[in-house]
Amino acid sequence: MAKPAILAVDDDVAVVAAVVRDLRQRYGQDYRVLRATSGPEALEILADQLLKDRPIAAVVSDQRMPGMTGIEVLQQVREQSPDTKLCLLTAYADTDVAIRAINEIGLDYYLMKPWDPPEDTLFPVLDELLRDWTHGHPDRDSEVRVVGHRWSEATHEVKTFLTHNHVPFRWLEVDSSDEAARLLELAGEGELPVVALPDGSVLRSPTSTELATALGLNTQATKPLYDLCVVGAGPAGLAAAVYAASEGLQVVVVERDAPGGQAGQSASIENYLGFPKGLSGADLTHRAVAQASRFGAEMVLARDVVGFETRGPVRAVLLDGSADIEARAVLVASGVSYRRLDAPGLDDFVGRGIYYGASASEAPQTVGEDVYVVGAANSAGQAVLNFAKYATKVVLVVRGSSLEASMSQYLVTRILDTPNVEVRLRTEIVGTRGDGHLEGVTLCAAGEVDEVATSSVYIFIGAAPRTDWLGDAVSRDERGFVLTGPDLPASAAWPLERGPFALETSVPGVFAAGDVRRDSMKRVASAVGEGAMSVYLVHRYLAAT
Repeated sequence: MAKPAILAVDDDVAVVAAVVRDLRQRYGQDYRVLRATSGPEALEILADQLLKDRPIAAVVSDQRMPGMTGIEVLQQVREQSPDTKLCLLTAYADTDVAIRAINEIGLDYYLMKPWDPPEDTLFPVLDELLRDWTHGHPDRDSEVRVVGHRWSEATHEVKTFLTHNHVPFRWLEVDSSDEAARLLELAGEGELPVVALPDGSVLRSPTSTELATALGLNTQATKPLYDLCVVGAGPAGLAAAVYAASEGLQVVVVERDAPGGQAGQSASIENYLGFPKGLSGADLTHRAVAQASRFGAEMVLARDVVGFETRGPVRAVLLDGSADIEARAVLVASGVSYRRLDAPGLDDFVGRGIYYGASASEAPQTVGEDVYVVGAANSAGQAVLNFAKYATKVVLVVRGSSLEASMSQYLVTRILDTPNVEVRLRTEIVGTRGDGHLEGVTLCAAGEVDEVATSSVYIFIGAAPRTDWLGDAVSRDERGFVLTGPDLPASAAWPLERGPFALETSVPGVFAAGDVRRDSMKRVASAVGEGAMSVYLVHRYLAAT
């Protein structure tokens, strides 16, 4: 298979020659570097490569070219090769045009001239863009393959685990191909799904822990005692891991599903500081995990936390199917789960047409379908816009009277401007139907009932904190959210002379951050801030013990 290509476009022959020279020196081993001296020539090269089934990973184009501007070139590249990464080289005077292109064509990055030296400006940008492209286009020989039924809850759980843990895989529907038949024959009799790993081993209907172990993910802690145990690898937990490990603390992060939490499933986080194009939850998570690992934080995945104990000066986190983890301090960052929707028959179709949350990669599977999204928070809005790129129609079902009350305005505006999105306010799902999988739901609005056909409903409602494992030791409110600092009730027995720190729970040395804490903002940036702040408080606690 031919190596993927990087295409450089500039009408100045000397400039494009210099760009190609630099690109070949840096990327020539893994990529073919092509050149064009005009927009039309670039599009001819693109068409030729696509006809030959040769992917173009990135296009780097100058903006000011006669006849056809760089943005006009990149717009057509986006239409013909949606996965290609787009980078614009522009003058300062064209900054506004580049920013508009981020919104209008999904421009991935723009660099202002002069961009020399490339080691400081051009290469770091392209390194990130090409890393992202490569992650989405893995070598077939290194892929995990999953064979199963679309309407199987067990298959959906395996696919979700792989997606959330950034493991590239190829999905093969049963009876869909000779390859699927060969894998089923190799696996022998047994339950679906079948998971074929690159090393040749085959798993039958594996649990998350079995799958994680087979993939080489870490599922066991390695040290007898840590300075800090972080429960939950969402934005708050990962931020705490980065700051604590970078400051020399021995840190372990325990996550039952996959790093990222609910934010990790987001197709696009557009209001996060410093990313004008926005970034996906998967990208943010991948960067954060790599950052925490670089500083020495340890990750324990696919382990459910089932209990908590105080053992003198040590805090113990109890795990399902594994040894306890002991630490001098604990951060509760276990986040929240989407609240279950109460409708007759709905639970019968979970994993078979009814889904709680959705990762960005699920949208392409809805081509030609009518998709229903339930909820009115930012997570629901981001999912709607992602599904709208593929589905025939997306219907947003909202119990309240407006979107603006709970959703950021930029999302509201884009949803209302998207032609294949319909918003149904003051509406609820009150029934389901189907044979073997979801085939339709019943909507109710102002007493009027509407039967609609759909096989895809994604639910993003409410927030149920993951705190049952704390038992009675840590004070929580009536909904299960953790109480911290000044919110602790007077009845909570506090054993120290000093008062509790701002993010400290009713147990000294146990802190809480992010969505799991009462009255948190439920935003990625605030969760990251609380995670960082918790490390400062952990230092203060450890210094006094």
